[in-house]
Amino acid sequence: METFTLIFLIVVAAGLGLQLWLSGRQAAYVRSHSAAVPEAFSGKISLDQHRTAAEYTLARLAIQRWDLLLTTLLLLFWTLGGGLDLLDTALSGLGLSSPWHGVALILATIFIGAAIELPLSIWSTFVIEARFGFNRTTPGGFAKDKLLAIVLTLMLGIPLVAIILWLMARAGSYWWFWAWVVWMGFTLFITWAYPVWIAPIFNTFKPLEDSTLRQRLESLLARCGFKSNGMFVMDGSRRSAHGNAYFTGFGANKRIVFFDTLLDGLDVDEIEAVLAHELGHFKRHHITKMLLISSALSLAGLGLLGWLAQQPWFYSGLGVQRTSPEMALVLFMFVLPAFTVFVGPLMARLSRRHEFEADTFAAQQTDPSHLISGLVKMYRDNASTLTPDPLYSAFYHSHPPAPVRIAHLSSKLAT
Repeated sequence: METFTLIFLIVVAAGLGLQLWLSGRQAAYVRSHSAAVPEAFSGKISLDQHRTAAEYTLARLAIQRWDLLLTTLLLLFWTLGGGLDLLDTALSGLGLSSPWHGVALILATIFIGAAIELPLSIWSTFVIEARFGFNRTTPGGFAKDKLLAIVLTLMLGIPLVAIILWLMARAGSYWWFWAWVVWMGFTLFITWAYPVWIAPIFNTFKPLEDSTLRQRLESLLARCGFKSNGMFVMDGSRRSAHGNAYFTGFGANKRIVFFDTLLDGLDVDEIEAVLAHELGHFKRHHITKMLLISSALSLAGLGLLGWLAQQPWFYSGLGVQRTSPEMALVLFMFVLPAFTVFVGPLMARLSRRHEFEADTFAAQQTDPSHLISGLVKMYRDNASTLTPDPLYSAFYHSHPPAPVRIAHLSSKLAT
């Protein structure tokens, strides 16, 4: 067995074992704390609602474990199981020239993986989400979304992959730098285009019509010095009962989007406080910081790929016989998540810090009690667990645990 093969197997096994162990901890912790509502939420969330949230969390954990096992088996099949070699040989019969053979290989692995995971997606949507009253997607709507996603992937993915493969083959030893330039340009373009061209393919967006609410929110935007291309309501209820709000786009295409389900569940004060939290991310430059971090990580990753692509052991150690730009790229795409799973907690910790900062900003702009009550309603309506395992939460969660977040906001209340 080659050294890199052994390292790869150890990393995959360690990552799988760690994630299954954390999932087990989360399940045990949530189950053991389901008999009583935490004191901070007493009188606001009933015991039945708390138990339902625990059951929902346990159901989601179960399907996540199946997804983790399936993803791991698929990774081993594509690499050491010879799956990539088999697919590469099959596609060679099409007689495609470079870089189109590589484009076909990479897109085929993506679509085959998506097809294999489709049953879990169907089960999650039409069994688990439906059992807890969240799913509103019809089978026809589900199929339409999947087909639209395929078309969009082909339209955007084919030229992007073709350009990167061309650079890998023709741009010399520093191809990875030019590939990074292309990738960042693509990322910025998608971020800019998403609210106007992409999101409307899947959902309907209407300007916020409630004049009282709109005036209240426009006053908040003016105080915070934020300019956007409008406030919109998205028909999230067409697919799910979950509620949310977010910023999207940049430059002249910045939009504020509210799920219709969120507007139905919160009052004016609470909606203003939720928007103030989102504005906190803008005022504290969190979006810019995360973009810079993502940019640096992308550059480092492509630089690493540029080196690995020249190493014969990278291919042979992962069960691939033919060395080529497309093989290097697809192997890197498959293997990188296994090695970066241990980096996830660092990014999650940074994200939680940003959430605390955004909450603090919101507490300065609005009454903290309004954000507290709004969050409690969102926890309740989304069946979010109030008692996550601390270690599981530290490893995965981008937002602070509910009790910790509410305690932080409570400390901002006037005494």
